[in-house]
Amino acid sequence: MMTFAFYLFAVTAVVSGVGVVISRHPVHSVLWLILAFLCAAGLFVLLGAEFVAMLLVIVYVGAVAVLFLFVVMMLDIDFARLKAEFARYLPLALVMGLVILTMLALAYGAWEPAGAAAEMRQVPIAGNTLNTHALGMVLYDRYLLAFQLAGLILLVAMIGAILLTMRHRRDIKRQDVLQQMWRDPAKAMRMTDPKPGQGL
Repeated sequence: MMTFAFYLFAVTAVVSGVGVVISRHPVHSVLWLILAFLCAAGLFVLLGAEFVAMLLVIVYVGAVAVLFLFVVMMLDIDFARLKAEFARYLPLALVMGLVILTMLALAYGAWEPAGAAAEMRQVPIAGNTLNTHALGMVLYDRYLLAFQLAGLILLVAMIGAILLTMRHRRDIKRQDVLQQMWRDPAKAMRMTDPKPGQGL
């Protein structure tokens, strides 16, 4: 049953990846991507990494892929222009794909099983520990500096994306918090006594 589940998830993940690339509609590509994420989560469950599988489902499927889907559905995409751009860069894409396939073939041809060397490079984890506990021990003990640096890089990337996409419009009225705090209470309200039928 485990072997059947592995081949089911693996084949479905490969087919989903191909569907992401060759699908003509962007919404269909995002749906294929969600299916690929779910299959990858199933493979992680088979490997015994339930925590990583749940992270994949919650973060990628529940947040990133759904955000992609909303953005693609809300954008007014000109599919004719998109196909024209695709046809324009098709030769370059074919050359790049051929180069990548050649590199993968060379790497696969030179690959050899590591044997005992792979076991020596593994991180020692205490027995009878939970998946989450073991992952935390590795991230926050052996790879603490790399983990913190990755977090800082993601923070800088997020700030840069916000600064690049932020646009200040001058034709709208914005809230000035300091002006609201420094206002004089005596000038903030004015008492009037309008006469009947006159109005303000």
